[in-house]
Amino acid sequence: MMDDFNKTSKDLRRLIINKAYECGQSTHLGGALSMVDIMCVLYSKFLKFKPDEPKFEDRDIFILSKGHTVLGYLATLYHFKYFSKEVFDTFQVNGSKFIAHPIKNLDYGIESSNGSLGQGVSYASGMALGFKKREKENRVFVMMGDGECNEGSVWEAAQLSSEMQLNNLIVIVDKNDYRNDGSTAYDKSDLKLENMWSAFGWNTISINGHNFDEILDAFNNALNSETKPTAIIASTIKGKGISFMESNNDWHHNRITESVYEQCLVEMEKM
Repeated sequence: MMDDFNKTSKDLRRLIINKAYECGQSTHLGGALSMVDIMCVLYSKFLKFKPDEPKFEDRDIFILSKGHTVLGYLATLYHFKYFSKEVFDTFQVNGSKFIAHPIKNLDYGIESSNGSLGQGVSYASGMALGFKKREKENRVFVMMGDGECNEGSVWEAAQLSSEMQLNNLIVIVDKNDYRNDGSTAYDKSDLKLENMWSAFGWNTISINGHNFDEILDAFNNALNSETKPTAIIASTIKGKGISFMESNNDWHHNRITESVYEQCLVEMEKM
């Protein structure tokens, strides 16, 4: 299983880098690369979905709250056969359905549109509550960023979700320690994301977001929570997999030129 996860993660990173170069435009690369290992395990092992029947009623829901990392999301959906290579290749092409942020398209497995940060948990909380009221077993997963936790709307949704005992809601915080304008404050002061989510009554788990064993254990823990929503605080490396992008916020949003792509090809051969 671990070999399969490792191969899939490498394939996803290659898809991200190749498509970022081919589209010829700046893309949000750092956060797309940091969340790959978690996306790999989630879609391979835990998320209930059918690419050939994307709207089936009992599916689980995935919300990409940090919508700027959409290229990592699209690479995942393509890998798991939601759409063809021809469709994936339209990323950031004029007139495409695939732009720099997710646009809701259930046929392609995209459950929500996201641009402004801080909205995904609220959206997911409402869906999770709806499933509870209808006595459905669907689960709702949210991928968000640590910088996104600066948004007040996140904590309003966190409070409501805890109060309503939405144990069918699992939030993954991709804690790569950077936001658009620099490093986050977490771990550099008394602010600790683990403490913050716990204080709002969540089942809180801290993991290495690149360790497949820890990712597996975290999801299994989350799915066994009886009354609490779960927050998985996943410590990751922004730009993971390409050495000169790792922990380098210049690659939060940047363009891969031909010379840079040649460097990426060398690194991808070593993956």
